[in-house]
Amino acid sequence: MILTTPFVILMILVFVLMYLFAKTIDHRKWVILVIALVLTPLIYFYVVYPLLNIFSSYHHEKYFDEMAWKEKPAARYEMSGDIIDKKLLKDRSKSEVEHFLGTCDWYSWDDSLKMNSSDLWNYNLGVKPGAFNRANEYLEISFENNRAKHIKQYQIEKTFE
Repeated sequence: MILTTPFVILMILVFVLMYLFAKTIDHRKWVILVIALVLTPLIYFYVVYPLLNIFSSYHHEKYFDEMAWKEKPAARYEMSGDIIDKKLLKDRSKSEVEHFLGTCDWYSWDDSLKMNSSDLWNYNLGVKPGAFNRANEYLEISFENNRAKHIKQYQIEKTFE
């Protein structure tokens, strides 16, 4: 387990709350301390931590892995940050991009052509986990002269009818 500042602060907060709760049960200091010490990790790991994971939009980020990208399309959002930050596809040809990412899911609409353009590739990244997240993530790669020039990530809200 890695001891980070937010973890320590939350554990202290839970301990103080458990100590105050135990004070309502008994007035002997050693009983209050034992109750607080026993309840603190239980409350943290079975109540606070799960709630934190449900309501926060944090997700794991991974390094780009060609096999994982192709085999697990629903988890691509974990690798998209690495692709954008390291500019892994910048100035690569369409065939190189297709080798890394596979065939694109669809072409984007180009207003100047009034049709879908084969120079605007889109990949579905999936939905980031979270209780209130209803947006699909997408990666768009735009090509100029058969070379990847712009890579952006965007969201489209899912609508249910």
